[in-house]
Amino acid sequence: MIGIGDNLSLALDSIRAHKLRASLTVLGITMGVATLITVMTLVQGANLYVEQKIANLGTNVFRIGRLPFAVADFTIINRAMRNRFFYPADMEALEANCAHCEYVGAALNTSIVLRYQNHELDDATMYGHTPTMAEIDTRTVETGRYFTEMEDRHASDVCLIGDRVAREFFPDTSPLGHVIRAGQAEFIVVGTFEKIGSVLGQDQDNFVVIPLRTFLKVRGQYNSLVIQVKAEGPDDAFTRAQDDARRIMRARRHVAPGKDDDFYIGTSESYISLWQSISSAFFAVFMMVSSISAVVGGIVIMNVMLVSVTERTKEIGVRRAVGATRGDIMGQFVVESIVQCIIGGGIGVMGGFGCALALRQLTDFPASVQAWVATLGVALSSIIGLFFGLYPAVKAAKLDPVVALRTE
Repeated sequence: MIGIGDNLSLALDSIRAHKLRASLTVLGITMGVATLITVMTLVQGANLYVEQKIANLGTNVFRIGRLPFAVADFTIINRAMRNRFFYPADMEALEANCAHCEYVGAALNTSIVLRYQNHELDDATMYGHTPTMAEIDTRTVETGRYFTEMEDRHASDVCLIGDRVAREFFPDTSPLGHVIRAGQAEFIVVGTFEKIGSVLGQDQDNFVVIPLRTFLKVRGQYNSLVIQVKAEGPDDAFTRAQDDARRIMRARRHVAPGKDDDFYIGTSESYISLWQSISSAFFAVFMMVSSISAVVGGIVIMNVMLVSVTERTKEIGVRRAVGATRGDIMGQFVVESIVQCIIGGGIGVMGGFGCALALRQLTDFPASVQAWVATLGVALSSIIGLFFGLYPAVKAAKLDPVVALRTE
């Protein structure tokens, strides 16, 4: 009985002796595995991206709004357009009556043009926040301070600016104390935020935050408030805070018992759940496409191995004549097939990771390189080698040694 080491040595010798044939075999499996690894790496990166960027509401934070926060059904959105607006009085009622709500805040936003001296930034966003948003919002103040309750109450003309605004308007000096223009109003800069970066190609640092009452004085309320709540703690406290908020809002909006809410509560899980339902469909399609590539690679392996068996018939006859069993012949060809697939799989893993990382560097599309994906790629290539190499190996093992020796 020939050992695995001997079969491995024979497989490597055969690969070296038939480089072109081996290269074609490796190429087929490389393309299949590379496609699979690229798809899985991008999907994993997108999942992580959604968790960290889009669904990052902060610890124990949920939102309340008249429109759904995470839904793909446009009929639900159209139906929700008839819901009543939320106003500052709703936020104040929730703040006064929610027993498990640690902080309650609210926000409005609109597009604006920002100006400072001869500089101008288009497509900026102006947010109106309550002072409590300093404890709820995930953005971090880098320099200066947040505005105070007194400044909000008196609708003071103060603001905090995003990183891009600070870099564009004040590249060589501190922005604190300077006056910028947002639309037709002027605001004194009292703070700046840390850089956020881009989300799906959209710059998230081109914004200005002013007190909510200042926003209402300058722009009025043409949209519904988005109320944001930070619960006292995780798990049960978070659930109880949502129950309290739902009860209070239903009472204020006169929703009859048994009727559906005319508002929506959004959490991080809402965004993640929506993304998973969307990404699972894409993932299934991508997996189907990459699986087809892998199967095609396996078929290439089988065809090349069948050709190899035909070309090496006399060699098989000689080995059988000197004592090799059918199991030895079968093991030789199976090992040769698996070795070629592992080589192709390894190259495919590196190629897939390389494509994904290049895409991450050259674009804003995320990619997450994980070790288990590489292990899966190599394991998959080994299984393909075993499955598609088995038939040629069995055919080689069944050759009659006398007939094989007479082959020219």
